[in-house]
Amino acid sequence: MSRVRWSVVVPEATDKALRNYLAGNGMKKGDISHFIDEAVQLHLFDLVTGKVKMHNKQFNQDVILAAIEEAVFH
Repeated sequence: MSRVRWSVVVPEATDKALRNYLAGNGMKKGDISHFIDEAVQLHLFDLVTGKVKMHNKQFNQDVILAAIEEAVFH
């Protein structure tokens, strides 16, 4: 997997809080990249699923759940 380098600016308090959290959980300085990657992926997932949920509000939820159940279990 190829990687790209980001240059980000965050408040000093955010930096200290993250470094304290990582250090308190036995993680190292290099784990900041992993933490940010995971956080961005989770936030993007939340944004996308939020849009899907808003779009699907117009539909009968019982019909949607029945279609999901049919697709998954049959």
